[in-house]
Amino acid sequence: MKSIILTCFSLMLIFSACGQTENNSLINENGNTISERFNPPKTYHRINSEPGTFAYYLRNLPLKPYGSKVKYYNGLIKPNFWVYKAVVDMDVGERDLQQCADAVMRLKAEYLYKSNQYNKIHFNFTNGFRVDYSEWMKGKRIIVEGNKTYWKDQASPSNTYSGFRKYMNIIFAYAGTLSLSNEMISVNLNDIQIGDVFIQGGSPGHAVIVVDMAIDSNQNKIFLLAQSYMPAQDIQILANPNNRKLSPWYNVDFEGDLETPEWTFKKSDLKRFKD
Repeated sequence: MKSIILTCFSLMLIFSACGQTENNSLINENGNTISERFNPPKTYHRINSEPGTFAYYLRNLPLKPYGSKVKYYNGLIKPNFWVYKAVVDMDVGERDLQQCADAVMRLKAEYLYKSNQYNKIHFNFTNGFRVDYSEWMKGKRIIVEGNKTYWKDQASPSNTYSGFRKYMNIIFAYAGTLSLSNEMISVNLNDIQIGDVFIQGGSPGHAVIVVDMAIDSNQNKIFLLAQSYMPAQDIQILANPNNRKLSPWYNVDFEGDLETPEWTFKKSDLKRFKD
């Protein structure tokens, strides 16, 4: 019994010591958005983002209350709490659809929908078929028959949010990291911007999106990352497993590969939406 008590006490000391390495000044527990919840380090200031831009939208994504747990689409709680530092307050749906690349596409589409840029909402299926939301609005629906994909008039013209969500579910079902990666353009890490995506297309593949950035007087940049994962789950702001003092911020000048809690990316995996 004595040895068990000593072991438990030792573990408590280890966890306590680990906790002391984190920079608590970087987190405002009362913050309701990404920009309110996460403070940049003292020597940094946030990179400017104009209202109405995708960067501004991402930076101001609403967050669930501090301490909230990531849930899967079926309501179960994701067990590995150490992966993330916050949970985005956005529904994940009731089906196992909105996974990694899907979450990236969801954020981009939500921004465009909310800013009435309907003609810019489009994604490709894995087979290369382009699916424009403007066609969906007309009442057209996607028919998939084996290797054949085409539009067919099946509904009344509409632009309701529920209709938009149904459109996104079709995208989630037939698109993924491979198709999204092929749609995007490569970006040099030195030119990283909010809204850029680290993505590896494949099966499996993964994608995480840059949702905020800051810079210091020496032009050193840091950024925040968000992801969903498998099975479909809440979008989450990732912790930095390699630098607890900087977490959840990541330094652009990382050495080697980009190590995130559940995936490793190469510097060449950084990409950007074309429009």
